[in-house]
Amino acid sequence: MSDSPRVSVVVTCYNLGRYLDEAVDSVLAQSFQDFEILVVDDGSTEEETRRLLADYRRPRTRVIHIENRGLPGARNAGIRQTTGPYVCALDADDRLERTYFEKAVAVLDRDPSVAFVSHWLRTFGDGDGPDWTPTSADFPELLDRNTINGAALVRRDALLTTGLFDETMRHGCEDWDLWIGMVERGLRGVILPEVLFFYRRRPDSMSRIMMEGETHVGLYRYLIEKHPTSFERHLVDLLVRRESDRANVLREAHDLELDYESALRPEIERLRGGLRVSTSRLERVQRQREQEAELERRAHEVTERDGRLEDQGRRLAEQGVELDRLGHAVLDRDGRLEDQGRRLAEQDAVLDRLGHAVLDRDGRLEDQGRRLAEQDAQLRQDREVIAGLRSEIRALHSSLSWRLTGPLRALYAWFLERG
Repeated sequence: MSDSPRVSVVVTCYNLGRYLDEAVDSVLAQSFQDFEILVVDDGSTEEETRRLLADYRRPRTRVIHIENRGLPGARNAGIRQTTGPYVCALDADDRLERTYFEKAVAVLDRDPSVAFVSHWLRTFGDGDGPDWTPTSADFPELLDRNTINGAALVRRDALLTTGLFDETMRHGCEDWDLWIGMVERGLRGVILPEVLFFYRRRPDSMSRIMMEGETHVGLYRYLIEKHPTSFERHLVDLLVRRESDRANVLREAHDLELDYESALRPEIERLRGGLRVSTSRLERVQRQREQEAELERRAHEVTERDGRLEDQGRRLAEQGVELDRLGHAVLDRDGRLEDQGRRLAEQDAVLDRLGHAVLDRDGRLEDQGRRLAEQDAQLRQDREVIAGLRSEIRALHSSLSWRLTGPLRALYAWFLERG
């Protein structure tokens, strides 16, 4: 590479670090190798991108960091930091075909009247579309639609003459405005009729967001107000082109209606029939899923109930063990009570015997008492008799008869002693 490269590539990057290597590799792989690469970090806030760009090292590549200025401002900052006579503005998520610089530089070197060289492009990423194949880089077609890709290879002096990119156009079409300004100044562009660029389609890409709502209409109105002379000069041509486009759209719509009636309607009806069948099947599947969900719910309830029953079973088993323990304790107690009962029965038997013995003794004592009472009565009678006898004896003692009956009393005494 010479000290002053022929091509300066400005790669603008805002939170696109995950794609940057692909873009840079597509430049490094060019068959034309006399270039420099300047990566412009447009105030990225994504941590992954910030870490990558903090120490990004690739051949012939350097990085500058600026506060966020939007795509046109970042491109202008990069262009002012480069030196090559030819400039290419490449977004960090796109790629170049390997022969692009070789073919575009050849056109610029061969024809000094050409200020910029564009190309056809092919999309990739989020949904592929048809190739973009414009044919004219001049008015009025360039006023009707942007036919030049933003990564066109352009002479530095043409950029400086036109005033670089309009930094107020942060929402898109800044490159379209640049090409219109160049052609207004008599600068000429060429479109190479082959795919030399690959445009990545993303859900959040600027071109997709730009086409939503009234954004694109507002940008087109801005272009008209900024370039009134060019639009007034080609107003009739633009109206004719718009009417032609409208007629083409209506014709295509009519052709589509005919195709619909002749060929597509039966196919659509067949597809609708299949859709109805599929819908019916889907409804059955949905009902089956609902039934399965209901069965699963019930199974879950049964599982929970089984769990509760299992817990109750464990508690009943524990209670059974406790009851067994209490039963054994009761049996032990009953055994002890039975032993005590036997001992009490034995004691009762002993007491009965003792009672009978006592009763027998009491009976004997009662008999003895009766006998003693009888003996006492007899003794009292005997005492009374004795007392009477003594009284009589004392009277006899004093009488003569007592003395006369002395032998008889001796005989009576002897008789009593024997009897």
